[in-house]
Amino acid sequence: MIERARRSNNLSNEDEEAPARTSRSSSNASTGGGFGRDGNTGINDERILMLVFRSMNWDPRVLSVTACVSRRLRAVIKRVLWRELCFSRAPRMVAALTSGVPNARLGGGWLALAKLFFFCCGSETSRFFPIEHPSPGHFIAVSRFSKTSGKSFLPRRCWGDLLYVSDPCEHPTPAGGDDLGVYRGVFREFMRSRTRACLISRQAELDPRVRCPYCGARVWSMTAARLIPPSAARRLGAHEGDLEYFVCVYGHLHGHCWLAHLSSDEEGRGRGAQAESNDDDDRDGDEEEEDDDDDDDGHVAF
Repeated sequence: MIERARRSNNLSNEDEEAPARTSRSSSNASTGGGFGRDGNTGINDERILMLVFRSMNWDPRVLSVTACVSRRLRAVIKRVLWRELCFSRAPRMVAALTSGVPNARLGGGWLALAKLFFFCCGSETSRFFPIEHPSPGHFIAVSRFSKTSGKSFLPRRCWGDLLYVSDPCEHPTPAGGDDLGVYRGVFREFMRSRTRACLISRQAELDPRVRCPYCGARVWSMTAARLIPPSAARRLGAHEGDLEYFVCVYGHLHGHCWLAHLSSDEEGRGRGAQAESNDDDDRDGDEEEEDDDDDDDGHVAF
């Protein structure tokens, strides 16, 4: 009799505790309960990671190494942190590329744009640009991107597009000849651009061998499509015809050129400044020239 009463009392206590446990669990779930978004805790919590990498000024090398530690870290970095790095290092340029939309998506992803900011893709021989001594890719400490430079890479009919292009990264050749220039860039909303429309209307074929070094997508050769204006060579400080560049289906540009030797005065001004005075014949007579101080995002640096 006593034993039966004790069992009945225990069952009653368990029934009373069950709703309390359920209530506590619901409260933890709704408030986070110490968990980060998507159930990540500790170092996998994106809020903690953002604070850590912000204190390091979004070092791209450390981000790259951290992404190799685990799949969870890689997922958080891919989803959140590469975007934060891009906005932190080049706010004006990224705002222009996203048309000021806060949560805009970029073709090819934020990782590809971050890589384009800090990585020179090196050089390999191609159909229209043979290279005897290919050079490997490497990180770049400082880069300058300009939409005025980008306009020099567009045919007149495509001037409505927005394209940022970097200054060329100079690679000395072993034979002591002309230096090899390697440059890169990115379009805004390439899927809706006039450049893409020209490529489609000309039925330009995607290159069967070359891939975008930043997102891995297939590319068009602008040489094969005959869409390289003379102003591109002048902007780079290269001889006309001594260059080639590719544009991928997401709007990333990369290319190579043979850089002409500069005089001592021209070296002091730099290749970009040297080309400023040579672009006038490629501008419409009634169009106002853009000021580099207004349209460049400045230097993207470690």
